[in-house]
Amino acid sequence: METEELKIEGRNAVLEAFRSGKTIDKLFVLEGCKDGPVQTILREAKKRDTIVNFVAKERLDQFSQTGRHQGVIALAAAYAYGTVEDMLKISEEKGEPPFLILLDNIEDPHNLGAIIRTANLSGAHGVIIPKRRAVGLTAVVAKTSAGAVNYTPVAKVTNLSNTIAELKDKGMWFVCADMGGTPMYDLDLKGPIGLVIGSEGEGVSPLVKKNCDFVASIPMKGDIDSLNASVAAGVLAYEIVRQRGV
Repeated sequence: METEELKIEGRNAVLEAFRSGKTIDKLFVLEGCKDGPVQTILREAKKRDTIVNFVAKERLDQFSQTGRHQGVIALAAAYAYGTVEDMLKISEEKGEPPFLILLDNIEDPHNLGAIIRTANLSGAHGVIIPKRRAVGLTAVVAKTSAGAVNYTPVAKVTNLSNTIAELKDKGMWFVCADMGGTPMYDLDLKGPIGLVIGSEGEGVSPLVKKNCDFVASIPMKGDIDSLNASVAAGVLAYEIVRQRGV
């Protein structure tokens, strides 16, 4: 796997990246540009549900490293993504009930990297992130994970609520972190479970929270009212470990 984030510039280079199967996290296109090659790139992006941002020339110029972007810059993932099916297969092979960590709009790469590291050490079978409004597998994420990204699959999904619903049909239960929830020690967190962590600013979104079976709070005795997202993920993940008796 590549060890650094790829910024791909120029029409031919970006088109070849799509056609070679490389995972493109985001595509930046000069606003108002409608010529043939750019339309071809946009069709490839649409096929793969890639996030496309139309931006001013000044923004592209600032973002460019080569100065020859030709109105198109793509950001490729530094590491390959896994799938939710990969994670379920890992749990089955290990003879363990599935334990997944789902992240609702985590945009800080340091938080994502730390959570992937926690997922690996706590025995979670994978991490699920949304395609939009969330950081992907950048070089900073990989470095912060301290190598865990090599061992713990990370999947990108189009809709987190739909993914939760599909996994519920397979027998999983879901708990999300929220200050107004039931103290985590009072919940039964054993069995096939998904732990949902929200962003620091907004927490778990209302629709995702509605799809969860439990809402868990972390007891706090200090003078401030919340934990960093990656720390909250660690505390709740290890409560799940404790209850599983691992």
